Amino acid sequence: MLSLISEPRAKSRLFSVCHKRQCLHQNRCNCACTGELKQPFKDELPTRQAQLSTLQDTEEFDVLVVGGGATGSGCALDAVTRNLKTALVERNDFSSGTSSRSTKLIHGGVRYLQKAIMKLDYEQYMMVKEALHERSNLLDIAPHLSAPLPIMLPVYKWWQLPYYWAGIKMYDLVAGGQCLKSSYVLSKNKALELFPMLKKDKLVGAIVYYDGQHNDARMNLAIALTAARHGAAIANYTEVVHLLKKTDAGTGKEKVCGARCRDVITGNEFDVRAKCVINATGPFTDSLRKMDDGKNTNICQPSAGVHIVIPGYYSPDNMGLLDPATSDGRVIFFLPWEKMTIAGTTDTPTDITAHPIPREEDINFILNEVRNYLSPDVEVRRGDVLAAWSGIRPLVTDPNSKDTQSICRNHIVNVSDSGLVTIAGGKWTTYRSMAEETLDAAVAAHRLGGGPSKTVGLVLEGGQDWSPTLYIRLVQDYGLENEVAQHLAATYGGKAFDVAKMARVTGKRWPIVGNRLVSEFPYIESEVRYAVKEYACTAIDVIARRTRLGFLNVQAADEALPRIVDIMGKMLDWSDKKRTVPSPHSSEELEAAKKFLYLEMGYRSRSEQLTGTTEITLDTQEVANSVLIDRYTNRFHKFDKDSKGFITTVDVQRVLQNISVQIDENALHEILNEVDLNKNGQVELNEFLQLMSAVKKGQVSDSRLAILMKTAEESLDLRGPVTVDRSGGGV
Repeated sequence: MLSLISEPRAKSRLFSVCHKRQCLHQNRCNCACTGELKQPFKDELPTRQAQLSTLQDTEEFDVLVVGGGATGSGCALDAVTRNLKTALVERNDFSSGTSSRSTKLIHGGVRYLQKAIMKLDYEQYMMVKEALHERSNLLDIAPHLSAPLPIMLPVYKWWQLPYYWAGIKMYDLVAGGQCLKSSYVLSKNKALELFPMLKKDKLVGAIVYYDGQHNDARMNLAIALTAARHGAAIANYTEVVHLLKKTDAGTGKEKVCGARCRDVITGNEFDVRAKCVINATGPFTDSLRKMDDGKNTNICQPSAGVHIVIPGYYSPDNMGLLDPATSDGRVIFFLPWEKMTIAGTTDTPTDITAHPIPREEDINFILNEVRNYLSPDVEVRRGDVLAAWSGIRPLVTDPNSKDTQSICRNHIVNVSDSGLVTIAGGKWTTYRSMAEETLDAAVAAHRLGGGPSKTVGLVLEGGQDWSPTLYIRLVQDYGLENEVAQHLAATYGGKAFDVAKMARVTGKRWPIVGNRLVSEFPYIESEVRYAVKEYACTAIDVIARRTRLGFLNVQAADEALPRIVDIMGKMLDWSDKKRTVPSPHSSEELEAAKKFLYLEMGYRSRSEQLTGTTEITLDTQEVANSVLIDRYTNRFHKFDKDSKGFITTVDVQRVLQNISVQIDENALHEILNEVDLNKNGQVELNEFLQLMSAVKKGQVSDSRLAILMKTAEESLDLRGPVTVDRSGGGV
């Protein structure tokens, strides 16, 4: 059957408590549907400062969760809906780590099912069944952020067709009544009709099955905000300095009773006391465990998974692709997402870091695997990579494992001698059941009371008032563009109206409101203002997690940053309103966000593609003839009339005026800055030739300066307009 994800292994003996679920709520229903849960902040979320005050002023919480990823946020939501006094702290932003860097799938785990059948392993069978149950629940509770996605498995050998079909059909059967849609077999012609980019040579057919897809960072945020609505005190950019302990009067042993925390933004330190502390820090699990006991050995081994984003024309709008056996035995998904295409992932050992960087070899590995499945007519270019990121999986190690692919992807709950509850391992799909098991363990270990979990069926932030036609009301009631309205409805659900109310008038006939941050994407300025209400504290929070611009196109995100920083600066008092010069804080924000894009989102790769060689190498014959070099040099000199050896915005503006074309000066600066490698405000001949060499080799695609200069050269006789819209703009 399919080799989709890493194999689970036996439960680690390092844990003292292991909660195994043997049923899926067959004997009881404690869902949210059994009664109305209180939402003290239903109408208005408390500010971050108010949340910090609650953390400091509350005498003692029942539960303090450390970690604001999917699992930690899920723990906070589970706890607060059990009527437990709940706090959550996250040292960075909610979903800033692994939870925002996934493949964006909500899946059950086909390979686990293979192991269950081949080895008659009932535990793994139940794990798949539980994951499929959680998949169904997640699609129900956040319908605006998630949806079923058909995924095609192309088959190139006749014997594989019945083999794969049997495995996929069993996947449907295990899901039972929660099967999203039944899988089916396609002929070669039908497969090519649905996925025309597919390589047709030796193709015998395909199988299509369904899993879920979601906006992972927004889903994580929705979980955290739902917990806040129900009364949990949550704070991002609040780190644990050390754990607080007290001596138990009965046993004489030290017990964890809270944490010393520090507001990362202000540096202010304070104590948060709690009956129970839950460690849900993902890859950083061992750091908190060693705060509890320095003798603890590591139980998590990090594994890096790299993904790339390429233009949407590489895949159909609503059909993914699965490569079940890559050249090195790994799995590659090729999925439409947010009108782009995601490809990934890799699985390599890595060091634990808060700022993982995608490696060039991983990017090229993914591109090569994609080439193997796409038609030779489709040129897969390195320059088409719009963004790339690396996420660190919090895998739980077996001490006997030799590589990360044999590491357990399942989760285990541990309660230490001092009472610290740790949830380690797991995957996105099962965050809710993981949180439930963790709280069950915490309640039992600390006698917290509060009743059973109520999170099955509990609708998340934005899901209550969402409908598939909600965007139409946004268009009709507010005068938003259709694309923008659809985006707001799919991102904020019922809360989209709050975002629309904050939108400013455009001054145009249409749209009436909603100024875009960048022209190619439906993100508007009011989302930045609303992001502050959703606890966004930095520009990175906005481009990476409140919107997904940084994950979709780093060049577009870079262009949007000045406006984002300006809006946030006014709301968060980063700049003196009496001054026109940005404050040092604003400048720091801009530089930090640019560094994030450069290192963590793959922007650095673009510069490397331009500077990877010290000489211009078009190809051997072309260099010998010097035809192209002469052509590009002549093109350059048409702009460099004074023979300075470089061109500036003034030179480009002069040529454009001759052909009656006007471009905003700021936009022109951005266009030249893309190619200005030494950042001296001018593009030199060597830089231009290096650009054209990279374009010729496919390392850079659709450079706006290259397109502008070529079109301007052709238009000097006034034959037509110059087009400078970005068409890809790869990294």
